[in-house]
Amino acid sequence: MDKTQKIRLIFVVVMEFGKLQNIEHVDFSLPKDAAGTTLFLSHLEPKVNKNEIFIGCTGWNMKQWVGNIYPPKTKTADYLEQYAKQFNTIELNATHYKIPNVETIARWKDATPEHFKFCPKVPQMLSHSRDLGVSHAALSDFVNIVLSLKERLGCCFLQLPPYFDPSRLDYLERFLAALPFDFPMAVEVRNAKWFDDESHFERLFRLLEKYNCSSVMTDVAGRRDVLHQRLTTTTAMIRFVGNGLHTTDFSRIDAWIEKINIWQNSGIEKLYFFCHEPDNLLSPQLADYFITKMRAANPNLSLKNLQFHNTPSTPNDQLYLF
Repeated sequence: MDKTQKIRLIFVVVMEFGKLQNIEHVDFSLPKDAAGTTLFLSHLEPKVNKNEIFIGCTGWNMKQWVGNIYPPKTKTADYLEQYAKQFNTIELNATHYKIPNVETIARWKDATPEHFKFCPKVPQMLSHSRDLGVSHAALSDFVNIVLSLKERLGCCFLQLPPYFDPSRLDYLERFLAALPFDFPMAVEVRNAKWFDDESHFERLFRLLEKYNCSSVMTDVAGRRDVLHQRLTTTTAMIRFVGNGLHTTDFSRIDAWIEKINIWQNSGIEKLYFFCHEPDNLLSPQLADYFITKMRAANPNLSLKNLQFHNTPSTPNDQLYLF
């Protein structure tokens, strides 16, 4: 198994969360904002033209993108450079499995422009350990290495395992307390108990607010509870899991455009929007649709559409019309 195959296998395993074989009866409508979000937004002041929008995918090692969003004959070593010409951020799953060294960080920085943002995932050795790695030297190693990204560092995120339930909240607080002041972090929880009980829900998100930690919202067919609509900082992180460019992928994006505009008009300053599709193959088409609709709603945005080296054909081409 070569490196690209291993990365694709990791991606498939990670993104099985919430996936359904049959989505025909799923209610994809966006929930209303959580009460805590309404309260949080009421304390913000809208800042004209200060909104920053970052959109990307979950990896750049995609040979199937050569001749599509990468130029024909692009070499593997040049994938990141070509990726960064199309997107301005990336959900960096590589750090979930290995803490990079300084040489790797230097190569990533050399391959990307100054405005590009890496969003590293907390290593599994920390996120899946009993105390979230607070007692492990790897936590400081991770923090120090990602801080060396400097202006390329976006928002890190901690993806907690399914068994991390409300009884472990104290561990999360210790983890957040161990981070440097103003370290950019977002948290994703997956255990259903966080959403089944309002008291657990509020305790979690009040904790995130306390430590100026963002919340991750995941829009996926089989787990609508993790689409909780609870903002805790002026940075929003959304992980959107599509279904092969099904018609609902596009209507869901349309709903997000409306919601994002409301949040931005209320004072949200940064948005990270990560597009996932099966095997990651069609994520660029989904991202390009998102950009098209965002530009239509906000003509002054500096976002640029993707440049395809072939004509992207999907059964939903007509949905690009607005």
